[in-house]
Amino acid sequence: MIKINHKRLDVSQIQPGIASAKSLEMVQLLAEDSNVFEYPNFRMFNFEIQLRNRVIAAAIALDKSNAEFSTLEESASNKQYWRLSKDGTFTLQPGVLPHAALVDIFINGGLYAFECGTAIVVTFLKAILDLIGPRNFDDLFSNLVLYDWHPPQNMELIVHKGRDYLPGDCVYFKNPDHDEATPEWQGENAILLGKDLLYGHGIGITSSQGIIDELNSNRKPFATISAFLTNHIIFLDSSFYSQFQQNIPRAKSDYSPVSLSNCIVSEIGSSFYLS
Repeated sequence: MIKINHKRLDVSQIQPGIASAKSLEMVQLLAEDSNVFEYPNFRMFNFEIQLRNRVIAAAIALDKSNAEFSTLEESASNKQYWRLSKDGTFTLQPGVLPHAALVDIFINGGLYAFECGTAIVVTFLKAILDLIGPRNFDDLFSNLVLYDWHPPQNMELIVHKGRDYLPGDCVYFKNPDHDEATPEWQGENAILLGKDLLYGHGIGITSSQGIIDELNSNRKPFATISAFLTNHIIFLDSSFYSQFQQNIPRAKSDYSPVSLSNCIVSEIGSSFYLS
């Protein structure tokens, strides 16, 4: 259920409207979930939908970029934008703007190699950039460093456990019987793109079973425990980043108003509920 704490909410903003199937899917999942997703106003609600759309678009773009999967020690980068240490840490070259270095990963992906944790951070960063623009992005991530699943400064995340997976979430598949000689196959971070469709760096875009099958093919000899999807969920804190969205042109994939033709809009006290 979605709770919007705004007495003067104009219901015409949300029903009827024009929306993509992806936006509708997210809204329906939010409205039908047993949890209550609370937003102070419609603008904040709509920003989260936009942010999730951007995460999905960034994941698909990273998959198409030809950036390769590698261990930390075998990472690679475009030296024009990044300095790469032996342990796989990416730091900006002097004078390089953070947004330019990030975008280069998507433009010249063939020059890059990193593991799945870095891929998730890169995906989240691209979504933030696309919504708040280069200037605000460069201010927030002026000392941008990429290293495994270590969020850079000002990457605000919400981490929780559950099965209420939503498109745009980062989920984790664990491979308990992985071969100790290949620790990179101990699990897979993946972005949920839609109903049972995920992007995992090094695996590509596939179903949850596809990721499990790939992990199972990289287990120790005589392994008996299958890889599995955990209840670990990570997403960006949309309430933090919404304050930096200033007149950023929306792409055609950002749809407002959002159509909720299959949802019930109820007013209770000073709040609106979508269910």
